[in-house]
Amino acid sequence: MTGGQQTLALLLFSGFVAVTLGITTWVSRRRQGSAEEFYAGGRLFSPMENGFALAGDYMSAASFLGVTGLIALYGYDGMLYVVGFLVAWLVVLFLVAELVRNCGRFTLADVVAARMSERPARIAAGTSSVTVSVLYLVAQMVGAGSLVALLLGRTSGAAQAWTVIGVGTLMVIYVSLGGMRATTWIQIVKAVLLLGGTVALTALVLVRFHGDFDRLLLTAAERSGQASAFLAPGLKYGGSWTARLDFISLGLALVLGTAGLPHILSRFYTVPTARAARRSAVWSIGLMGGFYLMTIVLGFGAAAVVGPDAVRRSNAAGNTAVPLLAFELGGGAGSTGGTVLFAVVAAVAFATILAVVAGITLASSVSVAHDLYASLRRPHAKVRSEVAVARVAAAGIGVAAIALGLLARDLNVAFLVGLAFAVAASANLPVLLYSLFWRSFTTRGAVWAVYGGLVPALGLVLLSPVVSGSPDSLFPDVDFQYFPLQNPGIVSIPLGFLAGWLGTVTSDEVADEAKYAETEVRSLTGAGAV
Repeated sequence: MTGGQQTLALLLFSGFVAVTLGITTWVSRRRQGSAEEFYAGGRLFSPMENGFALAGDYMSAASFLGVTGLIALYGYDGMLYVVGFLVAWLVVLFLVAELVRNCGRFTLADVVAARMSERPARIAAGTSSVTVSVLYLVAQMVGAGSLVALLLGRTSGAAQAWTVIGVGTLMVIYVSLGGMRATTWIQIVKAVLLLGGTVALTALVLVRFHGDFDRLLLTAAERSGQASAFLAPGLKYGGSWTARLDFISLGLALVLGTAGLPHILSRFYTVPTARAARRSAVWSIGLMGGFYLMTIVLGFGAAAVVGPDAVRRSNAAGNTAVPLLAFELGGGAGSTGGTVLFAVVAAVAFATILAVVAGITLASSVSVAHDLYASLRRPHAKVRSEVAVARVAAAGIGVAAIALGLLARDLNVAFLVGLAFAVAASANLPVLLYSLFWRSFTTRGAVWAVYGGLVPALGLVLLSPVVSGSPDSLFPDVDFQYFPLQNPGIVSIPLGFLAGWLGTVTSDEVADEAKYAETEVRSLTGAGAV
């Protein structure tokens, strides 16, 4: 990286940060004291605005940096992430969006507690939501560290560490000052920038190969050193039965996990009606469908133009494939075009990370305040405002995410997000679906469903090759690997559903028929929705 490239990219970074801080400052002058204003932006966003914000929330560093990097390194097998991320939104559209908007106020726990004993249900759902959010935040922190280390031409641990700390500090400022309204507008701005940058890069890749997509794929396969195997299944997930099971596990986690992500669920409360929530999901599916199709072109473009070996030398996990592709498409070393395009793409990627971490931090801090604090507070203790507690919680969650981000900085961003999706699908999705659709579901079943998915998912990750036992592990020098798969979803997701069923059938509690009937009518018609 030359001094000019670093200066231009840092100026663009600084410009985006200044704009977003300006939005946050403007919003913070408005009344943010009420929970509805801070948590849900007053429920005043239109379906189109919320659709862009949903897309901005979901099109994270995992999509822009991690997925394209995996395609550049592994070809067809890397592309499978794209399929999982997009298909997941059909589950959200048909089973979650409208029903959740009708049944809750701010969080997943609201939906569960509508039928159950409130305290245990809220504590379980709140704990799970915070855990998933922190795991997702770690992936964004890792993306930020990889990106800025490349930008500054420094791959030292210190450069990445200070980047992670800086991103964590900014996200706390966004959330604690601006709440949902500021976070939403930051995500809308980011979505527009990201889609614009992706369209421009995709067009340049196709122009480079004269619109011949076959030529692009053949060139990528040739430069990969894998020949036709690069374009066929099996390069990453086909070497053994363990690898194939890992792929099935990953697919389950990606397709089912989105419907259990707290920061996605909380978005549906920012619109005034259930119909608006459904239309928001349709808007987001359209935007993300186009985006993910373009990431396929960018991934194979990086393999064809930059080459997998060059991508690995820059970042072993492939997280810097898109910035390197932009640099080459602009003219390469010493060119003004390469400098400008690299700086723009790096700034857009950085904007992506800042916007997504703000949304996740807000969702997790709301769970702490609205679910955990409200349930665990002693009856005669001084009552503090939930909004004040949420602001403090944002700082605490920021510190936890920074610490874990520093630990996991050498892992692929998309892979880390896959783990977060597995935990969400194992712990949050079973209790959500049972609460909405099973008449006999009880409080014990709700608590068991959450912990019966959450504990195995986290335990299996700790005992997997991700943490120990291989050169790419977090702790390569020790070995307590007893679970062979990298993603636990194939085991932990069924366990979450099984635990919810077992807790219900062994419970002495009789399900409240009246509450179920009220939930059913409310979820399907919106009668009585907040």
